[in-house]
Amino acid sequence: MAHHALASQESYNPNHLLDILLGKMQLKNDAALSRMLEVAPPVISKIRHHRLPVGASLLIRMHEVTGMSIRDLRDLMGDRRTKYRLSDAQGRPKPEDKAAAEAAAQQQQQTPGNYAH
Repeated sequence: MAHHALASQESYNPNHLLDILLGKMQLKNDAALSRMLEVAPPVISKIRHHRLPVGASLLIRMHEVTGMSIRDLRDLMGDRRTKYRLSDAQGRPKPEDKAAAEAAAQQQQQTPGNYAH
């Protein structure tokens, strides 16, 4: 069974968050919760069984539906992380994209009379 890194935190319990949402939204079961959050029912099941983390897009959807803050939602599931680390490669242009952008910029400088309308 594959576990994600967050599952190794002792305090992490997405079931608590899901149970609170069921109560707050007065829903009977996980199937109703999945319909409200507009996700497939297996997504909720995988979260309950610690096979899938509660991702950013799902947290945002929970925020939109309940009006609760993202911080409160994360606290309810025991996610106490305060920093998030991004890969050094994230946000950097790919080498071929950078070369294409530079070539386009040079071409634009060489033809000053051509303007996009």
